[in-house]
Amino acid sequence: MAYVPAEIASQPDCWREAAQLAPTVTDRLPRPGERVAVVGCGTSWFMAMAYAGLRERAGQGETDAFQASEFPAGRRYDRLIAITRSGTTTEVLELLAALRGQLPTTVLVGDPGSPAVDLAEAAVTMPFADERSVVQTRFATTALALLRTHLGDNVGALAADAEVAVRAPLPIDPGGIEQVTFLGRGWTIGLAQEAALKCREAATFWAEAYPAMDYRHGPISIAAPGRVVWAFGELPDGLPEDVAATGAALVHCRTHGCRTVLTSWAAGRNPLDPMADLILAQRFAVALASNRGLDPDAPRHLTRSVVLA
Repeated sequence: MAYVPAEIASQPDCWREAAQLAPTVTDRLPRPGERVAVVGCGTSWFMAMAYAGLRERAGQGETDAFQASEFPAGRRYDRLIAITRSGTTTEVLELLAALRGQLPTTVLVGDPGSPAVDLAEAAVTMPFADERSVVQTRFATTALALLRTHLGDNVGALAADAEVAVRAPLPIDPGGIEQVTFLGRGWTIGLAQEAALKCREAATFWAEAYPAMDYRHGPISIAAPGRVVWAFGELPDGLPEDVAATGAALVHCRTHGCRTVLTSWAAGRNPLDPMADLILAQRFAVALASNRGLDPDAPRHLTRSVVLA
């Protein structure tokens, strides 16, 4: 049985459950005006980046995202949020242990019995979003859905977009594509980083990610026919024309409607929320793996949790 496709498809229901959970755990989440640090590793770090951007955009207070191993211990924060699916990742556990008694900490975790729950001052457990796969998909987006609910976003509408994303044809055929670059602006930079990571993890595929405005400062040099530029969120003026000049395909499902030079699957639809667009990218990564004869449930050199000796 393939776990990753099933877990990707379950995201709409997980997001709805997270929206129901959020009002019951508000005392464990950041209050408006607090200065907040959000940490994680890998996928969880990218969700921390997205949340930090959203919280600041909502005017809730200064919010910084860090890899757990790179948290600046000398900097003052009112609260730390740690995102960890397994609750066993070494860097997260070491940071939570170091901050005990110094800083209020909350862990968002899939396993209620994990060590992270005991080390953090408070915990939000989401066993309904935990996963069997090595490649992380639904836990990460469900954690972000819970945090977006806490910020006041309509996650019911996001889940409706997710229903579209789990069923729609992919906006681009993975066959014959040799490289993809994901772009984001503001909070969607984290989503772009996560989409690229999924392609690398699931399919050992050449994928990169950049802030959209920085893309023309060098990375566009690799764009060419047979390669893809996939943008989350707002698209900078002039970028579509610059990408077209390279011969690369452009996929964009936000401000200007969903468009790609190869298909028009979303013609007539409202643009998807970037979180739902990430589901399409997750599915694209799985399709890439299948196209390359790889098993996305058995990624090379990876384990479900990084536990260091």
